Amino acid sequence: MLDDRRLAVLRAIIEDYVSTGEPVGSRGLVERHHLSVSPATIRNDMAVLEEAGLITQPHTSAGRVPTDAGYRLFVDQLATVKPLSAAERRAIQTLLDGPLDLDQIVSRAVRALAQLTHQVAVIQYPSLRMTRVRHIELVELAPARCLLVMITDAGRVEQRFIELPVPLGAETAAVLRSRLNEATAGPSLEDAFEDLDGLWLGFSEEVRPAVRAVVERLKEIPKAGYQERFVLAGTSNLARSSADFSSFMPVLEAIEEQVVLLKLLTELSADSGQIAVRIGHETTQAGLEETSLVAAGYGPGRTVANLGVLGPTRMDYPGSIAVVRAIALYLSRILAA
Repeated sequence: MLDDRRLAVLRAIIEDYVSTGEPVGSRGLVERHHLSVSPATIRNDMAVLEEAGLITQPHTSAGRVPTDAGYRLFVDQLATVKPLSAAERRAIQTLLDGPLDLDQIVSRAVRALAQLTHQVAVIQYPSLRMTRVRHIELVELAPARCLLVMITDAGRVEQRFIELPVPLGAETAAVLRSRLNEATAGPSLEDAFEDLDGLWLGFSEEVRPAVRAVVERLKEIPKAGYQERFVLAGTSNLARSSADFSSFMPVLEAIEEQVVLLKLLTELSADSGQIAVRIGHETTQAGLEETSLVAAGYGPGRTVANLGVLGPTRMDYPGSIAVVRAIALYLSRILAA
């Protein structure tokens, strides 16, 4: 267990290394951080930190740099998260305020994440598996053709055109709409359609084929819509931080593999607004050993998807955590409205 002074030394090393990208020496720490001890004492503390595997010396006679374990301890010891500046708060509010559909919300949010953190930003669309039915609408387009619209509580809209075997009729359509909304209220989407079997039996013989066609089409939506989607922004930020990677090509290749990013986000699934961090080899993904992922869940009162930023292990963790948390909370409020 490290004492407070050595934790302060580790924090100072990380802050300086994140800021400059250069190995950190004992004399510079004393001068910049006012640690009230001699360079010799700092050197002894650095030796203890190195023995504990929290920092390492990349070259003989050079300063020290943090290891993955050092970053992990630093993140775990964060007592406070760096507050957003007024400019950052305005940027988020400007991007996300106003009447927007889900695609616009996600698109603007991922751009804000990338711009404010200078990392690669990724946002997962709300998963149909995790959402609930907010409303079902049935619109007659012709006597034997209708439009079925399902809206989830996360703002996702699914539309299906249906060719009917027999005309439905305005009165039957209204009754069916009401019964569908009543039957699918409350449960998650995976459970919402269990009570639909046999629903057509409550209608007259003449319209049952049309009712059954609507119900069967509705039941197909979850099966077809469970493919997970996400959006990326800021991949050019990797080039700006290329000095932080022995080669950033493996990182680019890993990012292009959608399955890899979805797996990472899913594994990091956290409660809405709560932060999860994976550092270096903790990602357990080939090509991402020199990166860190800061992620959070978001949703209307519960997590329905995840978002985060991916960048070099030498990232501004307090700043990245603050922005990721803020965007997650903004999205959660928008979806709950």
